[in-house]
Amino acid sequence: MVGNRMEEPRGKRRAVATRRDTLTGAGAIAAGVALSTLWLRRAAATPADMQAAIANVVGDAKVNVGRVKIEIPPLVENGNTVPCTVSVDSPMTPEAYVKAIHVFNEKNPQPNVISARLSPRAGRASIATRIRLTDTQTVVAIAEMSDGTFWSDSISVIITLGACLENLI
Repeated sequence: MVGNRMEEPRGKRRAVATRRDTLTGAGAIAAGVALSTLWLRRAAATPADMQAAIANVVGDAKVNVGRVKIEIPPLVENGNTVPCTVSVDSPMTPEAYVKAIHVFNEKNPQPNVISARLSPRAGRASIATRIRLTDTQTVVAIAEMSDGTFWSDSISVIITLGACLENLI
């Protein structure tokens, strides 16, 4: 007998898990699951994701080309701050105005970049902002009119240094 314990013969020792061992094991499993989901997660949307986001906004309505002008430089050195201006040809009267302007992209983690609600009191149908773009891609602007129609414009943008990178390694 050593101390308060009796020595057990070799080969007959029984492994007893302590609470610390159990918590350490549970933490390792949780960290492994979390890292594996981050590792497998896509860091970019696809053109199909963009089309799904557009369909979520317009529903079954037809999207016409015209009346919308999206302005983004065709070649951008740094995708972290890309100037984007969207203007719509509309009188902005109570009878005919732009209800919303939506901007979508193909390859960012979130395909819906911005949705801006407007009213006739806006005076003009135009928004200007800076967006982040992860890679060379197409950017689409869609205007929702007060009569229920949708109008669009798109532009291809070449990005030399991308933003929105979410890869761990």
